[in-house]
Amino acid sequence: MNLALADIRHNLGRFLMTGVGLGLLMAVALSMVGIYQGVVAEALALSRSLRADLWVVEEGTRGPFAESSRIPGDVRAMVARLPGVADAGAITLSTTEMQAPQGIIRVQVMGYEPGRPGGPAAIASGRALGGVRREMVADARAGLRLGAVVTIGGDRYRVVGTTRGLVASGGDPLVFVHLRDAQELQFKLAPAAARRAVAAGGAAGSIDTVNAVIARLSPDADPDGVAGTARRWKHLSALTDAEQSALLTRSVVNRARVQLGMFTVVLLFVSAVIIALIIYTMTMDKLREIATLKLIGAPDRTIVGLVLQQALLLGGAGFAAATALVFAARDVFPRTVALGVAEVSAMAGVIGLICILGSLVSIRAALRIEPAQALGG
Repeated sequence: MNLALADIRHNLGRFLMTGVGLGLLMAVALSMVGIYQGVVAEALALSRSLRADLWVVEEGTRGPFAESSRIPGDVRAMVARLPGVADAGAITLSTTEMQAPQGIIRVQVMGYEPGRPGGPAAIASGRALGGVRREMVADARAGLRLGAVVTIGGDRYRVVGTTRGLVASGGDPLVFVHLRDAQELQFKLAPAAARRAVAAGGAAGSIDTVNAVIARLSPDADPDGVAGTARRWKHLSALTDAEQSALLTRSVVNRARVQLGMFTVVLLFVSAVIIALIIYTMTMDKLREIATLKLIGAPDRTIVGLVLQQALLLGGAGFAAATALVFAARDVFPRTVALGVAEVSAMAGVIGLICILGSLVSIRAALRIEPAQALGG
């Protein structure tokens, strides 16, 4: 007879309630692991969707994601003529608020030229941008339906398509519009400001400005070599796709990653302490039963097995409840919860290790129980 299972059946209600309580704690820790992975996935989602091999930005800057970058719009044609470049497209990126049917939504607006690199790789529903201006493709995170009309900067846009999983590094949903619309939104002066500029002896300003030019290279082209060629232009800088990905994960979202990582470690430590206390309490509640086992000649390995098996069963029940809860509620989180087989398996291993370590104190206490205590009052 398995003594651990027999004891659990005898106190099934208490075991289930304890497992559910641990499951809630483990669910928070597992959610933090998923959000930690989600922050990285969100940061890289746009760059991966664009499939850009080269990013050409303003000299002295590290691209549109890390800091402000402004270059003339005609740089696209210059980049397109570089040896090894198969296609190039100009893009703009700006964060703003738009008036939607459900209220004000904060979004990141990306402008690109349809037919050139810069648009979403896949459309979940509807269609991509066509030749008509004031159209929009929005990510599903924005909660907009096809045909919805939104207002940005005083202009009305109609949603013609939706994407899935394309958000900014800060979690704001991405919306795609025509490059000209995005340039007007970001660079065009308001009428009063334009009049002041002209009155001061300047020009109202040109909006033929973009934040970056992205390029796709030929299969046999060397990204570092093409980037080196682009850097020879004194007013430009260039990053390869690998450099852009490293910048996003090590700089743009690094603080969030570190904070989430530290919070996860704290949660795991708290879980270890709570599991150790619960196992110790459960062991001390069976003091007379353990003493009786020793009195009838049960070996130490039987006592060790009883405590260790109960600890692992408790941890397994809590982890199963945590996994079910997180996967059932992951879609309602405001940030992406990226949990795969690797993350869940690693977390299961950590919980198993915590249960083993947490049971050591209880095992030591159980082995020190005297058989005579079975005869005590």
